[in-house]
Amino acid sequence: MAGSVLSRRELLSLCGTTGASMLIGSVMSSGESLIPAERAVDHLLLGAADLESAMVWFERKAGVKAEAGGSHPGVGTRNALISLGRRQYLEIIAPDPRQTTFSFQIDVRKLSEPRLITWAAATTNIDAIAQKAREAGHQIFGPRDGSRARPDGRVLHWKTLGVVNQFGFDGVEPIPFFIQWASDSLHPSEDSPKGCELQSFEIGHPEPANVTATLQGLGIQATVKRSAKVTLTAGLKTPKGRVELS
Repeated sequence: MAGSVLSRRELLSLCGTTGASMLIGSVMSSGESLIPAERAVDHLLLGAADLESAMVWFERKAGVKAEAGGSHPGVGTRNALISLGRRQYLEIIAPDPRQTTFSFQIDVRKLSEPRLITWAAATTNIDAIAQKAREAGHQIFGPRDGSRARPDGRVLHWKTLGVVNQFGFDGVEPIPFFIQWASDSLHPSEDSPKGCELQSFEIGHPEPANVTATLQGLGIQATVKRSAKVTLTAGLKTPKGRVELS
C-alpha cells in the first residue's frame, strides 16, 4: 500500500481480521472494548534493501514464497506480499531500481537485513478514528486516498490516516497508520501466497507506558515491553514452524 505513504518528515513524526477492522471503527465511536494489536493489524511492513533477496530470505525462513505486488510511482519503492490469513498480510517493501527518485519515509536502502519497520491497523470507519484522535488532541494527516496498480492491471484503492507522535526512532514506527480499503478493492490477503498466520505482535520501546496509552487512545491494546530500541516483533505460524520477525 506504500503508494499512499506520507512524506518522510510527516511519517517520521507519526505517533485482523475483518471483525477486528469493524471493532476498531466502533471503538472510536462508542467506547467499546479495546482491540488486541495482533487482531488490529491489517498488514506489517518488512523493509529491505533489495526485494528479490528479501523474498529469498523470507522463503528460507518461513517456507512460503512471496508474490510481487507492484510498484509505487514517485515513491521509489516496490513490494511483494504474503497472506497472513484472516484479512492480514505481510508487505515486503524495498527500493524500486527502475525509479530515479526515492521519497519513502523510511530509508530501507540502508538496511543490512530485512526488518519490520511499521504497521497498518485496519478500520471500517476511518472518519470516526480521525474525529476521536482530534478530540484527544492529536494532530493527524488524512484521511488520504491511495491506490496501486497490480501486475494484472487491476487498481486497488484505500484511505489512510496518520497520527502525529514522537515515538519513532531509527527507522521503526511503533504507532500504526490506519487503513480503510475501498469496498470494491480485493484485500491483498485474499490472493497473496498463503501458508502463514499471524499469532502474536509485540512492541518494544524505551517509553512503554506512553506508547501503550497512545495506542489505547486509538482503540488498540498492545503488549509494549521496555526496550533500549524501538522494535516490532511478529510471531508467525509457518510451514517451517513458528517464526519471529523483528
